Amino acid sequence: MKIPCEVVVWYLLPTIRRELAKKLVSDFGYTQSKVAKTFGLTDAAVSQYLKNKRGDNLVVTGDPNYGMVDEQIAISAKSIAEGGLDFAGEVCNICVAFKKSGILAKIYEVEFGESLPACICGSRVVPQ
Repeated sequence: MKIPCEVVVWYLLPTIRRELAKKLVSDFGYTQSKVAKTFGLTDAAVSQYLKNKRGDNLVVTGDPNYGMVDEQIAISAKSIAEGGLDFAGEVCNICVAFKKSGILAKIYEVEFGESLPACICGSRVVPQ
């Protein structure tokens, strides 16, 4: 059984990076270099996101529930640009939106033929 985070890494994270990069450039005047620094990526990687060579997954963006996620992406881009949460924190917020929209569960069912297992991110205290 694959864990939900694997689906996030394979399918959602590239789309999240692409969409956030585009919003930061178009709406907040970020340069490609500034996006790369913010995301911890190379300029070349960001260039590929901006040119739709990475993260262009129609299974994700073509879903009828994508509008809910797109709203969170806009909120997250604004938060990053205004110095709110950092990139990692906003990726978590967007991931939660993907979960709530049902898109993560749909991808999991299509790829693995199973229902999405319960996700425990942030809800479980690990003993030290």
